[in-house]
Amino acid sequence: MDTAEVIGVGLEIAAAGMGHRWIAVRLGRAEDTVRGWVRRFRRGSEEVRRFFTVALVALAQDPVMPEPAGSPLADAVAAVDAAHRAAAERWPRMLTVSRWAFAGRAIRGRVLTCTAAPK
Repeated sequence: MDTAEVIGVGLEIAAAGMGHRWIAVRLGRAEDTVRGWVRRFRRGSEEVRRFFTVALVALAQDPVMPEPAGSPLADAVAAVDAAHRAAAERWPRMLTVSRWAFAGRAIRGRVLTCTAAPK
């Protein structure tokens, strides 16, 4: 099973416009595995974006919303990053946690399969 960090790096590369084959080579993973990550994240990306935008607003004293990043997947990745940065400003030790470990914990491990925000 791949770690949140590996999957997150793959999603960041996908957000930059690279395809699953290139990502698979870069990360040393099977193409089908990476294609699955990207497809699942893409399906839930709007809910992930919304969840982490709400988290950003709750965490930051003066939240700066991420600019549109060009696709729903890229917008969701940007929201995860912004919320993680806001958490790290509030709690500096959060910098010892990767943004994808933070995301996985915040959304109860459902970053790839988000169907609804956790309660």
